[in-house]
This record gives sequence, structure tokens and C-alpha cells, in this order.
Amino acid sequence: MALLTTNYLTPTGREEAWRFTPLNRLGGLHDSSVAIGKEKSLMLSGHAPKGVAFNRLSRELVSSQSHSEDVIVQRVQAESEDVAILDISANSEIAEIIHLKRLLSGSNGVELSLVKISIGENSRATVLVENSGRVTLGEDIEIYVAPGAELTFISLQEWESESIYAARHHAMVDRDATFNSITVTIGGSLVRILPTVEFLAPNASAELLGVYFATEGQHFEHRIHVEHGVPRAKSRVNFKGALAGDGAHTVWIGDVFIRSAAEGTDTYELNRNLLLSNGARADSVPNLEIETGEIVGAGHASTTGRFDDEQLFYLMSRGIKIDDARRLVVRGFFAEIISKIADENVQERLMTRIDDELTRAGA
Repeated sequence: MALLTTNYLTPTGREEAWRFTPLNRLGGLHDSSVAIGKEKSLMLSGHAPKGVAFNRLSRELVSSQSHSEDVIVQRVQAESEDVAILDISANSEIAEIIHLKRLLSGSNGVELSLVKISIGENSRATVLVENSGRVTLGEDIEIYVAPGAELTFISLQEWESESIYAARHHAMVDRDATFNSITVTIGGSLVRILPTVEFLAPNASAELLGVYFATEGQHFEHRIHVEHGVPRAKSRVNFKGALAGDGAHTVWIGDVFIRSAAEGTDTYELNRNLLLSNGARADSVPNLEIETGEIVGAGHASTTGRFDDEQLFYLMSRGIKIDDARRLVVRGFFAEIISKIADENVQERLMTRIDDELTRAGA
């Protein structure tokens, strides 16, 4: 294991990008005091379908196409020894889901993971990243969607309770291309994810969906950034969260920037939070910055509240016990997004995990 020596501008917590994050719980990912392990845990699960290749290359042989102000992402880009590369060739129709999984050997060390996913022109595919185990992990996933392609990217955070995960999931979407993402966070001690989109050419679209369920002491933070810098691009953001237990804390930041050149932009972002007990806190901050009036539409909404008493009363009036009624309401709250994952086994596994967390929280 090597001690990091590169100097970075360590955040203090007073910066806007870090004001909600408990820095003392980041396991040293944000400063220069942590030793980095050699383990590389992300692997292709099963065989590679025709038209799909997964390799690892030395970082020096792969150039980064995007810049980030986030100090953890900067460290990942500068200090990862190699890059995991998933390449989907042009004119491919990949019917089966491409699974990437964490294969952990039980190491308690810190890992930096640099990943590049690219899909060629006029191709269709779904990539599912399944994260589990006990880790302290900083990661940068850079995604390129070529002209005319369509990629669905699903990221599951099912970490053990002690885990720390800080990552950027950055998509660059080219002309006439479509990027869909689903982010699910239901495990870990501290999870901080930056789902970001950059449109490279006109007539591109992106849909960012997400669900998170935080229980006692967990901190889950999702900071969305959508950059509209070209004409006639469309974006939709919809994240839902539930919280139960003392000290459960979620943060959702939705930043959409419409630059002066981005005429014809169509964008909307939504965040809804369901508080299931006292002692939980949800921070939700949607932001729009618009530099041109020549747009199709731009809007945002955010709500935070408790159970709908009418829904509970309706279910209980039909003989359903209150604990079961609450569970059904939570399942229905998340089902809109989880049902979009094209794997019924994964859907049911996630719902079962949510049920278990709900039971443990006593909510």
C-alpha cells in the first residue's frame, strides 16, 4: 500500500459543494492521509456479449475527457493505477443486461476506481453496476454515448453498514443520443454521488432517476448537475427518498444550467422525500440557471413530508394492519422508479432490502 503524497485543496466544509457533507466520515478520501490499496474490485460478471469488451489499461494510456472540481474525483483521476474500460461497439443491439459487480476479498483498505464506459454509434445497451460489501471507495465513472446511441446505466448501492462511497457518474451525450440512468442507494454509512450530464451536440436527451432510503445514522447525498450547452437537448430528473431513524440524513442538490447557446432546451427536475420518523432530516435544493429565453420549458419541484394519512386510512379500512399498510405505501412510493429496472430479480431484491430496512428502523 502506498501513502498518498499529492497535494490537493482539502475541503473545509465551508464550501458550497461540501457544506452538507460530514467530512470526518469520509475515511480520508478527501485529504492526503489515507493509504490506497492495490485491490481492483470492479469486474465483468459472466461472459461478455458479442460487441462488448471489458479490459483494464494503465492510467497513463487513457486520457480523461472531462474535468471535475471535486477533490475526490481529481484524486481518482490522478492516482488510480489503471482504468476499467467497458466498450460497446457501434451498431450493436445488446439484449441482455451487461453486469459489472464488486468482487471484494474482505480488505479494509481504501480503493480508487477509475471507469470508462462507451457505447458506439446507433447501439442500444443496458449496463448494471452492483455495489455491495464493505469498502472505503472513491470512484469516477465516465460515460460516453455516441451519436444515435441509447444507453441505460443502473447503479445499485447495497453496501454494508460501515461502507463509505464517494463517486461521480458523468455522462457525455452526443448528437441524437439518449442516456437513461437509475441510481439506487439503500446501504452504507456515507454515500455521496455526483450524477452529472454534459450534452455535446443537439437533439440529445437524458433521464436521471433515483431512489434512496436512509435509516439511523446514514448520510446519503446526491448532487445532480445537468449542463445544457447546446441547442435542442432534453433532460428529466426524478429522485425519491425515504428516511427513518434518528440521525438519518439525505441531501439532494439538483443543478441545471442552460447556457446562452442552448436554445430549445426542455428540462424538468423533481425531488420527493418521505419522512417516516422523527429525528430524520432531508435537505432538498433544486436550482435552475438560465441564460437564454428561447427554451421549450424549464421547471423544478421539491416536496418533503410525512405519510399520507388518507392512504393509510384507505388501506387500514380494508383490514390491513398499520405496519403492513406503511410498508405498502413505501413500496408504492419507490415502485415507479424501481420498476424501470429491467430485471425482476433485482427489483424484488431491492424491495426486500427496503422492507428489511423499514422493519429494522421500526417505521
